[in-house]
Amino acid sequence: MKLTGPEPRFWLLQPGSLTRRMVLVAAAWIIPLLVIGGFSLERVMSATIYRNFDGQLNYALTAMVSSAEIGPGGEVFFSRPLGDQRFFEPYSGLYWQVTAPGQAPFRSRSLWDRALDPHLDEAPDRRPHAYSSDELGTESLRVVERNASIPGSPLSFRFQVAQSSADLDAQLARLHSVLGWSLSALGGGLLALVALQATYGLWPLRRVSQAIAAVRSGSATRVLSEFPPEVAPLVNELNALLDHTEAQAEGARMHAGNLAHALKTPMSVLMGEARGNALDLPSTVLREAAIMQRHVDHHLARARAIGRRAAVGARADVWPSLQALQRAITQIHSARDVVIDIAGDQTAVFRGERQDLEEMLGNLLDNAAKYGGGRVFVTVSRVGATVVISVEDDGSGIPEARRSELFHRGARLDTILPGTGLGLAIVRDVAEIYGGAVELAESDDLGGLCVTLKLPAV
Repeated sequence: MKLTGPEPRFWLLQPGSLTRRMVLVAAAWIIPLLVIGGFSLERVMSATIYRNFDGQLNYALTAMVSSAEIGPGGEVFFSRPLGDQRFFEPYSGLYWQVTAPGQAPFRSRSLWDRALDPHLDEAPDRRPHAYSSDELGTESLRVVERNASIPGSPLSFRFQVAQSSADLDAQLARLHSVLGWSLSALGGGLLALVALQATYGLWPLRRVSQAIAAVRSGSATRVLSEFPPEVAPLVNELNALLDHTEAQAEGARMHAGNLAHALKTPMSVLMGEARGNALDLPSTVLREAAIMQRHVDHHLARARAIGRRAAVGARADVWPSLQALQRAITQIHSARDVVIDIAGDQTAVFRGERQDLEEMLGNLLDNAAKYGGGRVFVTVSRVGATVVISVEDDGSGIPEARRSELFHRGARLDTILPGTGLGLAIVRDVAEIYGGAVELAESDDLGGLCVTLKLPAV
């Protein structure tokens, strides 16, 4: 079956997608801001339209008052004509009227056979306001009025200028329409831009998903494409994880092969002896079974260390483990009066499992107590990010040319004392699993062998 990457989708419709979240967050900000901004802009522009409209009415009213005079018969007339031609066209939508108690109203020709209600019994509202009257039918007006006296007459005259609000309403309707569709277009454009930006910005992550699918399908072994700096660390970690997984698999294959190879020879010996009905078959079985047991123990120790290494945050205090091993090894070799001294950094912490630490230290202390002259000196120090543990004994030491032989599985330079020859091999393998190392040298203080164990520190 062929494995492929994720199918192309419209990510904005996918619940929980990053694109959807980014667009929703942007919408939660953009829409309220546009609504508030549109409302504020509408208020400002509407006020400007009203101000311009009312300014024309006030201008006409001021011109009327300043040019009004009284004729010989007490009638009102204007010393100069008002400039707007609509005052002379019937029902043009722009009107004026002058009224006084007990006199017929003096009105513009545009009013024709109609008249404005002056409400002379009420004080005039000097601010422009809406005007409605049955006399004018359905026509809505906006009117401004003022009381003023005219030289030569004791009366108080009511001056009124009115204009149809149809033009005002039309301007406001156009304003609302333009604001509505322009802000809607702006909001839609901004959200589309956010969606496009999110899609384009998150596209490298989808490329990572496709690259992982390619690795899973076997068509690629690594994520090798160029990625932006923000995604590059993730890709590097993925490649490091792939390297780690491949190294583990290779290590497992290698150890399985090593174990099979190590067991092959003893099994062949046993089968050959069994077929030949050898007289010493029981001793041969015991000898070869012991060899196989050593190999199995060795590889089991490695397997346990590899499994425990994956534990996140594993740590072990070095000093308490050394103290516990000091008591145990001293008790085991009590017949030889072994003395183990510990010195150095008591706060050192190993970045790994305590069982593995004690298995390594136990092998080193047991070897030093077993093959030394009875005195063991352990020093703990910290060098940078490394815990350094030195185990020295007062034995006869080992020639430099033969020290590397101690790391061979089953190798023993001293065959008199009991042992399996796996101690240092296990210590080296477990230390290397954690990224550490084991070094052999001559002890400057005690004259025997000095084994230095280097492990990662917390």
